Amino acid sequence: MSTASPIGVFVTPVTPLQQNCTVVWCTATQRAAVIDPGASVDAVLAEIARRGLTLDRIWITHGHLDHAGGAAEMQEKSGVDIWGPHPDDQFWIDGIPQQGQMYGLPEARSFTPTRWLGDGDTVILGETTWDVVHCPGHTPGHVVFINRAARFAQVGDVLFNGSIGRTDFPRSDHQALLDSVTKKLWPYGDDITFVPGHGPTSTFGAERRNNPFVSDRAMQAAPIARPASGPS
Repeated sequence: MSTASPIGVFVTPVTPLQQNCTVVWCTATQRAAVIDPGASVDAVLAEIARRGLTLDRIWITHGHLDHAGGAAEMQEKSGVDIWGPHPDDQFWIDGIPQQGQMYGLPEARSFTPTRWLGDGDTVILGETTWDVVHCPGHTPGHVVFINRAARFAQVGDVLFNGSIGRTDFPRSDHQALLDSVTKKLWPYGDDITFVPGHGPTSTFGAERRNNPFVSDRAMQAAPIARPASGPS
């Protein structure tokens, strides 16, 4: 973000799956939110303190281990509330301990969000307002956080630089994911810069031009097979 932006952002990859734990903050108040603290809780909290920020909330895009596995620990150590995801991801959150055993993260725990989020909700961080967009497909309860003023989004595993989220999980839906991206995210504008759940940033415009799954050209052509593997 530029110095004139109403928000600041830093990203820390965590877990063996290199999930983009994202810290966003209001530059006017230095109030911060951690989006998807999958692990490395102490390191993330230390960096927040080093930057002189005050942690205000934990926001969760969806219930997969690498995104939500550290939320309970962070809540315990910071005392802040957990907001999100949509309640349709309850079963994924309940399964976090089992996921942790599978991926070598036995400290990962389930939790109950302080506030579930739904389509059309807004969340306030300092003097900034964020749209909550329910984007099912990768998981049924996935949400995305968008700050219109900063032209910024954290999209979790809905959309990536050059790809989209996997839909070979229980209750995934490939067509719902395509609809989430093209009907819910694209209308925000091509100039939105986004941090995905894994990998490098991009813009909605770049993905509309080049993404082989959800570009304008791809959506007008024959359906492309869904990703069989990739980021979780």
